Amino acid sequence: MNTASSGLAAAQTQLKVVSDNVSNVNTPGYVRKIAEQRTLTSLGMGAGVEVARIRLATDRFLQAASLNAGAESARMGARHELYDRIQSQFGDPGGDAGFFSQIDKVFAAFAANAEDPTSSPRRQDALFRTQAAFDESGRIAQQIQAVREDADSRIQSAVERANGLLGQIEGLNLEIARATAVDGDASGAETAQSALIGQLATLMDIRVSVRPVGGVSIRTGTGTLLAGQGAATLEYNRAGTVTGETAFNEIWVTEPGGQKRSLLDSITSGEIKGLVELRDVEAPAAAERLAELVAHMADELNRAHNANSAVPAPTSLTGRNVGQSIESAVAGFSGQTTVAVTNASGVIQARADIVFFGASMTINGAAAVPATFLSVLNTQLGGAATASFVDGRLTLAATGANGVAVADDAAAPSDKAGRGFSHYFGLNDLISTDRPAFYDNGLSPASPHGFTPGETLTLRFTGQSGSRLRDLQVAVPAGGTVGDLVTALNDTATGVGRFGTFALAANGSLSFTGYGNPEPTLSVLEDRTTQVPSGVSVTELFGIGDGVRASRADGFSLRVDIRQSPSKLALARLNLSAAAGTPALSVGDGRGALALADAGERATNFQPAGGSSGGSTSVSRYAAELSGEIGGKAAAAKTRMATAGALYTEAAARQTAHEGVNLDEELVLMTTYQQAFNASARLIQAAKDMYDTLMGMI
Repeated sequence: MNTASSGLAAAQTQLKVVSDNVSNVNTPGYVRKIAEQRTLTSLGMGAGVEVARIRLATDRFLQAASLNAGAESARMGARHELYDRIQSQFGDPGGDAGFFSQIDKVFAAFAANAEDPTSSPRRQDALFRTQAAFDESGRIAQQIQAVREDADSRIQSAVERANGLLGQIEGLNLEIARATAVDGDASGAETAQSALIGQLATLMDIRVSVRPVGGVSIRTGTGTLLAGQGAATLEYNRAGTVTGETAFNEIWVTEPGGQKRSLLDSITSGEIKGLVELRDVEAPAAAERLAELVAHMADELNRAHNANSAVPAPTSLTGRNVGQSIESAVAGFSGQTTVAVTNASGVIQARADIVFFGASMTINGAAAVPATFLSVLNTQLGGAATASFVDGRLTLAATGANGVAVADDAAAPSDKAGRGFSHYFGLNDLISTDRPAFYDNGLSPASPHGFTPGETLTLRFTGQSGSRLRDLQVAVPAGGTVGDLVTALNDTATGVGRFGTFALAANGSLSFTGYGNPEPTLSVLEDRTTQVPSGVSVTELFGIGDGVRASRADGFSLRVDIRQSPSKLALARLNLSAAAGTPALSVGDGRGALALADAGERATNFQPAGGSSGGSTSVSRYAAELSGEIGGKAAAAKTRMATAGALYTEAAARQTAHEGVNLDEELVLMTTYQQAFNASARLIQAAKDMYDTLMGMI
């Protein structure tokens, strides 16, 4: 009787499990239940059967494979989605409306001006296309920053979701442990927990292990405890508006035991990882490459325009802020240049021929040094024009109705860090900017840096995972030279010497090389330095940090007076060999327009940016390479997303095939347990009949 009644109870439990499985056949995430039976014994004799426990049909290997594949799929999906937005901003590389096509049209428009330099419509068309190209670069730069802001916002949302999931998973751990302690059915709580674990795995890579007391322990891929002994807590605060060198905050995880550490050191995949990689690596790289392209496009147009002159020559030329004193800026030149004063007809009225010898110079044969450059120049101009230097800007102004023009000697042009005199000071720039646009400024270790001792800048170093390594505050030293500043930056105790080294190149550019493989990433948290007299900071002067360099892309625009009056566009060349009394400037001269048209093909030195090693190439070639790189990265991101998605689909399908409900199998089991139930019932009936017969006999 006892054996039969135990079989009856076991069959009833099995039928209940089967019916539960069948009813949930279409429930997403449902894991099939299995009731495990075992034999009962008493004094070595069989005493029936019992259901030891009801468990889920979970395969830990398949579950781990599915969770890992899901995390990688979410990571690649986030990267592709946001990078595709970046790529779309540049437009179709082969279309007429794309950004890179606009660059080609700028140079083509200047070539048209060479055919007819006096055509006002052609001048306006060239200026319109030039302004449109730089406006578009600014728009793209802002959109890239908007993508970074979006990624940052999604990181915060993902952190909040992860906290909610960990809290629910830990709550279910308690329910499962209580049910396990009394041999109860915890399968419902385990099914709900399994679904939550799947959601958590899309946010970060995790490892799941079963606890002896019931429930699960969850750790990150590198072992940080998230749940199992309490729920871990993730912390993140958005950085706010992402402009320039704004540094993002750290994502912290506090383990149940109280240990606080960087989450990025603990995860290798998942949506959070993908968002961080896009925000901190891929988007900045695109912005840096764009800024480097646009900066050199502006620089090459300015190179050509500084060699040109409008007809008649403008009454004054005001340069850009070079971020130095006049003594530092004028030192280090070689070659020859001429400052000429012309009348309305283009006839030279006065001129100052400057011959540079590095630390000294002559002006019309009169000796000068950097400290006396302005006074000697003004003396040699004889009142026909005056030179002044205010707030880092050099100005040449003619007196009366005359104009002023600058031209280099054809055989021995002036040169400092690859730029002529007018170009270096930006006296006749076509494209203006509100910040330093290039960092090969010609400074040497002996050059005065102009910063006040004690002023500070704060640098941050991050590792390959994106986690913060160290924040360092460096003070401007008492020594006043650029060499002293570089030495202070490289100090192992108060500078960055433990993470890498700064090096000043011969052209004045400052570069940072980190120690280790991979190298740490350098960014600027805060810069409180101000140079006298220019007002620029150390970061702006030398381009320290990728954020400062990337921010250049939205700072370029056509010079205001030229935009308002196209006749001021410089398309002619000053003829220094013109005979006395004959015009040195001609209205129909289109040589300057040809130089502007060829600016895109002139080889120039691009600095490393966004993973590119830089090197000598033309603006047009660099633009073509960038176009291919942006498109190639977008295509690669799409391929990686598709591949990761396919692996996840396959892993999930295999897991579902093992853990999901198969109606045919369940119906077979139902028939089997119905027959077992009937057999146990018949055995009970037989025992009852036997007892009745025995009782009747007595």
